[in-house]
Amino acid sequence: MVHAFLKKGSFQDSVSLMLISRKLSDSPRVDEISVMMGTPANKSLLEATGFWHPEFNEATPNDICVAIKADSADESITAEIADELDAALKAIAQGQQGGKRLLKARSWRTARQKLPDANLVLISIAGEYAGQLADQALDDDCNVMMFSDNVSVEQERALKTKASEKGLIVMGPDCGTANIAGAPLAFANVAPKGCIGIIGASGTGIQELTSQITLAGQGVSHAIGLGGRDLTADVGGISALSALRMLAADPQSKVLAFVSKPPAEAVRTRVIAEMKTLGKPVVALFLGAKAAQKQDGNITFAATLDEAARLAAMLGHVQQMAEQQPAVCGGKISGLYAGGTLAAECAMLLADRLGVEADSSHHHGSMLNADGHRIIDMGDDFYTQGKPHPMIDPSTRNQEIARLSQQTQVGVLLLDVVIGYGAQEDPATSLATEVKRLREKRGTAHPLAVIATVTGTEQDPQQRSAQIAILNEAGIAVMNSLPEAVALAGYLTDPQPAQSTEPVPALLNGVSVINAGLRSFAEDLQANEISVVHYQWAPVAGGNQRLANILKKLK
Repeated sequence: MVHAFLKKGSFQDSVSLMLISRKLSDSPRVDEISVMMGTPANKSLLEATGFWHPEFNEATPNDICVAIKADSADESITAEIADELDAALKAIAQGQQGGKRLLKARSWRTARQKLPDANLVLISIAGEYAGQLADQALDDDCNVMMFSDNVSVEQERALKTKASEKGLIVMGPDCGTANIAGAPLAFANVAPKGCIGIIGASGTGIQELTSQITLAGQGVSHAIGLGGRDLTADVGGISALSALRMLAADPQSKVLAFVSKPPAEAVRTRVIAEMKTLGKPVVALFLGAKAAQKQDGNITFAATLDEAARLAAMLGHVQQMAEQQPAVCGGKISGLYAGGTLAAECAMLLADRLGVEADSSHHHGSMLNADGHRIIDMGDDFYTQGKPHPMIDPSTRNQEIARLSQQTQVGVLLLDVVIGYGAQEDPATSLATEVKRLREKRGTAHPLAVIATVTGTEQDPQQRSAQIAILNEAGIAVMNSLPEAVALAGYLTDPQPAQSTEPVPALLNGVSVINAGLRSFAEDLQANEISVVHYQWAPVAGGNQRLANILKKLK
């Protein structure tokens, strides 16, 4: 049978009540317990799941409905569970995080008074009420993250339009994750600070990108969620466009990674057009949609989350390394390789980037010779007749490096260092010495960026890390792979697009949060030293919408 009782005027968030339901269900005298707020949707659920009791007819959205399934008709079960419920609610009310009591407010006005610089409202209340609170937050010039779902698409579009007109953003509804200015919002991951900004209409997609980017040794500036419907035709990508513009104005976000399920075609076109105006590299992943081309200007299209994360991490590393190199915009690229296969791959990658064809005849080791850009295999027979291979004796390549003192149109020099048994004892020192001489001859009027890759392992006689340290000391940028090396060379020589002149949105400089709904979200923010007040929201006028509207007009 079902025993039941109401706890009047004691609003709690749904997750807390779910956890309480599970704990109370462990009582030896009961079979199962359901604890829910008395909203219309919850009443329907209680009826559908066999927990209905006539007493719930009197419940308002501010009342807790407790339904107890038990074999016994003993009414003392109800009193026992009521005592256990009171103890559980008291424990929630007294909860502390890290020894510091959570700042709380029972009204919007009090929340604003306690945190006057609040610029974000995190909403995880029932969807039937979430839109009204979001609208109130926008009226008070606060950005909004709506973890809540079951918000109508019409209301979502209206809220996002309003936010866009006010220079704000609405993330959600049904937005599961975000991490802005170090503030973990809802289901967020801890990631090192870095230069990659993430935007996503996929919560777990954002989390997986964050995870994989971190594993690749890079960090995240901000992660902005959009909600699953933002890129539909009905909503039109309003928040996606706002998020792109926000990160375009953010100097910390040097590379953007964008993930969503396939958007409506018109919205996709609009979003891509916006991406092209940003002046920053963008990795775009529209899951399940096949891109007509891999590269479109500053946009690189990925097919999987893994690929998107690897591309973003690579571009992030390129951006970091570019800051340490001289400005050589418009310069030509010259590659002098000891390894033939490395030269061939470098030529292929560079040719693809330049939109030209790699050499097919390989005359005198030439793998690419186009528009002043050259990639040469120094291990070709032409260079090794009567001479040792350049992996053994670097003199032939060093001579070619020295000739660049007269070829001042060359702005980037690409090189390989191949170590291991049989190779030169210390190729990095020889190369570093030659590069130093070359730079001295060219002088400051003709700067030269030098980029190298190292082929070998830490266990090789020359020790990979020791060789890299020597190259770094000489101002040579050591990249992890040939694609990274070519990407850096291209970035340094390409004309740089104009960056956004818009001011950095205040939200990206620091987040102060009013949290309405799940208390645990506020506790996580407080644990990360983010200013937060937990708004103990409850439906106005007991959920009576007509009376609530009257009260609103009276204010």
